[in-house]
Amino acid sequence: MIKSEWPFPSLTAIAAVGENAVIGDGDQLLWHLPEDFGRFKRVTMGGVLIMGRRTYDSLGGALPGRTSIVLTRSRLWKPSNTRGSEVVSVSQIQQIGRLLAVRPEQRWWSIGGGEIYRVLWPYTTHLDLTEVRLAPKGQVTFPQIDPVHWRQTSREPRDEFDFVTYERIGSDAVDALGALTSDAV
Repeated sequence: MIKSEWPFPSLTAIAAVGENAVIGDGDQLLWHLPEDFGRFKRVTMGGVLIMGRRTYDSLGGALPGRTSIVLTRSRLWKPSNTRGSEVVSVSQIQQIGRLLAVRPEQRWWSIGGGEIYRVLWPYTTHLDLTEVRLAPKGQVTFPQIDPVHWRQTSREPRDEFDFVTYERIGSDAVDALGALTSDAV
């Protein structure tokens, strides 16, 4: 069983998700929620953000005060606009394990896009979601949250959305993440 506080190792997927699981449509944001942006900045500050190259590019570069690990198939891709933050590009999950293993003091976040959430799903121990009360059209979706595997731990209602956290039931993801990071050392 996973503890509710931030244990090591833990990986939290953070996203704003529509009622239909849509999180995006290409590189475009589907909603503008300033409170969500502020909360994202507050909770991820000082942490490690794992993302795909398209997500990095859509952000316009690195987010200050955080380490960025960018998973990309292109071995030639180089980060632009690092804004003084550490940005490391990798092409394999095992490389992510090595980078996380040397950063146990930082909180680890998966920030998308859809393919990255799916690749990291077996290692994801927590979810920090903004559940938006809209069902927009879009091609990019968040993985299904099966109540057999996930337990809601908090819900903070707002007018247009709720901040909701979940923790994984059982230890499979903790064990997988622990193996990923310990095998890398």
